[in-house]
Amino acid sequence: MENKWFLSKIRDEFKGGKINVEKTYRLLEKLDIPCNYIHVKSVFKDNDRLKQGRITIEEFRSIYRIIAHREEIIEIFNTYSGNQKFLFEKNLLQFLIQEQYALDMTTNIAFEIIQKYEPIEEVKRAHQMSFEGFIRYMGSPECQILKTDCGKVYQDMNHPLNDYFISSSHNTYLVSDQLLGPSDLWGYVSALVKGCRCLEIDCWDGSRNEPVVYHGYTLTSKLLFKTVIQSIQKYAFITSDYPVVLSLENHCSPSQQEVMADILQSVFGDALLSDMLDDFPDKLPSPKALKFKILVRNKKIGSLRETRERKGSDKHGQVEEYEEIDQDVDDEVKESKALAILEDDSQKEPGAIIAAGLPLFRRRRVKVAMALSDLVIYTKAEKFISFQHSRLYQQFNESNSIGESEARKLSKLKGHEFILHTSKFITRIYPKATRADSSNFNPQDFWNIGCQMVALNFQTPGLPMDLQNGKFLDNGCSGYILKPHFLRDIKTEFNPNETPKDIDPVTLTIRLISGIQLPPSNHSSSNKADTVVVLEIFGVPNDHVKRQTRVIKRNAFCPRWNETFTFIIQVPELALIRFVVENQSLITGNEFLGQYTLPVLCMNKGYRRVPLFSKMGESLEPAALFIYVWYVR
Repeated sequence: MENKWFLSKIRDEFKGGKINVEKTYRLLEKLDIPCNYIHVKSVFKDNDRLKQGRITIEEFRSIYRIIAHREEIIEIFNTYSGNQKFLFEKNLLQFLIQEQYALDMTTNIAFEIIQKYEPIEEVKRAHQMSFEGFIRYMGSPECQILKTDCGKVYQDMNHPLNDYFISSSHNTYLVSDQLLGPSDLWGYVSALVKGCRCLEIDCWDGSRNEPVVYHGYTLTSKLLFKTVIQSIQKYAFITSDYPVVLSLENHCSPSQQEVMADILQSVFGDALLSDMLDDFPDKLPSPKALKFKILVRNKKIGSLRETRERKGSDKHGQVEEYEEIDQDVDDEVKESKALAILEDDSQKEPGAIIAAGLPLFRRRRVKVAMALSDLVIYTKAEKFISFQHSRLYQQFNESNSIGESEARKLSKLKGHEFILHTSKFITRIYPKATRADSSNFNPQDFWNIGCQMVALNFQTPGLPMDLQNGKFLDNGCSGYILKPHFLRDIKTEFNPNETPKDIDPVTLTIRLISGIQLPPSNHSSSNKADTVVVLEIFGVPNDHVKRQTRVIKRNAFCPRWNETFTFIIQVPELALIRFVVENQSLITGNEFLGQYTLPVLCMNKGYRRVPLFSKMGESLEPAALFIYVWYVR
């Protein structure tokens, strides 16, 4: 029956005689067998017996079986079909319950799977599944490593904003380095498409009373503030319905701040939150209450009640001035040895270079246009002085930005106080000034202490962005992930550097079975690589562990490892697992081929496919790892 079906699908393609490699590739795609052209080309070459660049129908059948009929899948199929040619519904149900841990499976669901994936009509009508149907099911999204539930919004979205990790970017307008590279609207668009919910906008006075966006005191190019806001308005809610926070690094004069306020109101309209919600006069609203809303994060004058009283009044020309400790200067001077700042107030042109060795604290007068100040509601930017100061004076709607060096020091010296702080107040961590190349720090260190907004340079690929993208796969890529209860509890005793008292660890076992059409090495003239897989757990320090397989020489097409790894994870709520495929190179160091990162608790059990992504975050489909996952708690 399978032969008859197979011939009926391909016979017409061979009416004109033999086919070439391009037609072979297209025919495999037509048969719903995703392929990497480089691998098809290599298998084609091995099966072209006459070496004429054209193959017969029988040679195509051989190629099809080599690519589609993987031995490890045949073994599973034979186990449950009793070495017969078909799975009955009861056999499929048995496989789903015993191997895939689908405990709520019913005969009806097994029937639906058969109807969806079985390509042979006669088999489908008999409520059976052929091996052709089974390989299509095993290659489907239903058998991917990421739980289906984690791919949609499933968490309680009614907690206050400070109870969530929020996907955040740093200097979002930059698409290269921090000093010379271009500013580009694509920075905002791509971040929003990735589910980012906190964007940074550095605003400076521009010509013709038009504020501009760029990295001040550098040679980065400039964007009009208005075009940035228009781009954000267009893409803000493409990936997620939940609120977007615009973190303004505001260096504009009061007159251009008023222009900014006008632009924000005219472009966003009712989507711009410009008054407190009646149900939330003294606590932060929830992501659900703020769906499709834009929040402005900036300096603010006065209270929320005073803002409400001024609503509708003419604020043109109204400017307030206040004094603040310019602590950012201290932080960045120590890190970069030289930093340019405004000498007096934000009306002056940027220019002076402040060298290392200045007094530790410096006060400056800051002028804020009331029109812009009144657009700041629940995300008022406030200087971080100390945890004690915050406990005594910080208001519920005030949030802090802390540089990574200072935050790292505080997390080591006062880790528990830091967690108590982040349980109450939104805290944003940003890269140190010396990262002129737009490199990133490891965000896990700051998620471990409950920091909500860990801002990364989204344009820079590598481990930190893999962790960022992997973490925020959870909860439907909404950009909001509910923090574990021990990071929300204002009486928490949790410390990531100590073994938790009431631990509920997970024992995770992964059998790494094989690779599927892995990316070949860039140094290979064909489809080869000396493949090795690295498995790494990220989380609290005691959970961080790295393991790797043996090397399979000259095989990126279908390497078989069959190696088992076991991890005991003390704090699984914070743990991520990263799979990295490399080409071993003893001379130059291993070559990165692909990776996939996801939260440990978002892993499906059973036989699963791990899709792979490039260094730039692009899908390498159909490249994948085939694994078996089991864990107990």
